Amino acid sequence: MAQTKDFYAVLGVSATAAQDEIKKQYRKLAKRYHPDANASDPKAAERFKEVSEAYTVLGDPEKRKQYDEMRRLGAFSGFGGGSPFAAGRPGAAGARRGARPGPSPGPGAGGQTGGNFRFEDFDVGGLGGLGDLFSSMFGNGAQAGRAAGPERGQSVETTLDVPFRTAALGGKVPIELEVTEQCPTCHGNGGAPGATFKTCPECNGRGVVSLGQGGFAVTRTCPVCLGRGRVPSQRCPTCNGVGEVRSRKKLLITVPAGADTGSKVRLRGQGGKGADGGAAGDIVIDFQVQPDRFFRRDGLDVLATVPLNIAQATLGSRISVRTIAGKKVAIRIPPGTASGKRFRVPGQGIEKEGRRGDMIVEVSINVPSALTEEQEKMMREFANAGGMKY
Repeated sequence: MAQTKDFYAVLGVSATAAQDEIKKQYRKLAKRYHPDANASDPKAAERFKEVSEAYTVLGDPEKRKQYDEMRRLGAFSGFGGGSPFAAGRPGAAGARRGARPGPSPGPGAGGQTGGNFRFEDFDVGGLGGLGDLFSSMFGNGAQAGRAAGPERGQSVETTLDVPFRTAALGGKVPIELEVTEQCPTCHGNGGAPGATFKTCPECNGRGVVSLGQGGFAVTRTCPVCLGRGRVPSQRCPTCNGVGEVRSRKKLLITVPAGADTGSKVRLRGQGGKGADGGAAGDIVIDFQVQPDRFFRRDGLDVLATVPLNIAQATLGSRISVRTIAGKKVAIRIPPGTASGKRFRVPGQGIEKEGRRGDMIVEVSINVPSALTEEQEKMMREFANAGGMKY
């Protein structure tokens, strides 16, 4: 098995990066490598998976704390100068060098014999066994095989770009994403219809193998039977024996009024289908509100900049401005209005949880870059009348 990747390096942040920085970098990379934006580049999909895996750990403060503790103890770079992971294909190098101990001692039993180091028996200062940490952070890798019985389906978290006005007023945005589900052909056992099963020769039916290097060992899910303990006489043609397939789901996401960047919505039971009757996973949508060419947001207030010419600002005028809801309101511009002056239109901002903001209109004076002779003459007369000689 290849050495566990440095999640900080995967995201391109330092180990001391703040959570906001990690989140910002994840969004940037997820958007860049999302499969929907790179349909012709299979490497982008793999990169997207790496980035998502890294953020699953580093984006959770508690998991990040556990991960940092394991990095400090050398769980990813080796103990005593050697990596705890064998190189090459999982289950091949380490297991065939004789590092396949029998079942671990039961409760109350003595330590390991033969000098083999096991993550399951190592406690990290009150954080629990490293085997539990690997299980919670990296899936079934540190578990003793695949648990029998129903399994909850995959939960998916993704970022959704939401137009500014949809986020302000509420609405629906379509999204298409991939989820991992139990194979409908083999129902998760990996065998073709009618196939027979026998005990896995790699793990002798245990579902796990022990990988070792330099006197250390770690138990991992068997790569041949994938933790089932049995192998089929013929692999399932749909999933190639994996027991799972990737499927695309099209959903129409309801965006609540007043949603902002960082807002989330959880769709319970809309993720991957569970195995053996297990509950379906969830889908968590993280909103990323897109900028608008006219409106900006400040809390529940909506800001808009409206251009005025010199005559309107000097003599005063009456202008019509469109609100976020598409209505038009009239605003009186008094004579002598300066650029940057703001006018408040009550109740025309964003409504959220029973509160509504205002619309704030800021005027910007446009100065012409070129004048006709007549216009220039009038401007000089105007300036001279004010005591300014040109």
